[in-house]
Amino acid sequence: VMGMIQQIINDAKTEEAEAIQAEKDAQAAYESFVKDTNDSITAKNDSIVDKSATRADKEGALTDTKKELANIMVELEELANENADLHKACDFTLKNFDTRQAARDEEVEGLREAKAALSGAQLTLLQKK
Repeated sequence: VMGMIQQIINDAKTEEAEAIQAEKDAQAAYESFVKDTNDSITAKNDSIVDKSATRADKEGALTDTKKELANIMVELEELANENADLHKACDFTLKNFDTRQAARDEEVEGLREAKAALSGAQLTLLQKK
């Protein structure tokens, strides 16, 4: 009977040692898990901060680009209006070119006649002297 009791004590000590070792292993695994989780949380928080900063930069760039686009659109509209005005002026010039050319030819011819008349008058005055 003493041998059986001794055997039970030895088995209990072995079971206790195995339980203690299993608990130590579980504790080490838990601590490793907690450390890995904390590292992961820190990395994710850092990533969130970086991505938030990048997003803010991109939104600022987007705002600037939208303002620039609005300015360009205003400038394009002004250029289109100026083009339309120039087109009207050119159309007027082309439309009235023949009329203006005829009037100018008449004016030049009138000046030639006046010049000839004055030259003739000068010759007449010179001949009388």
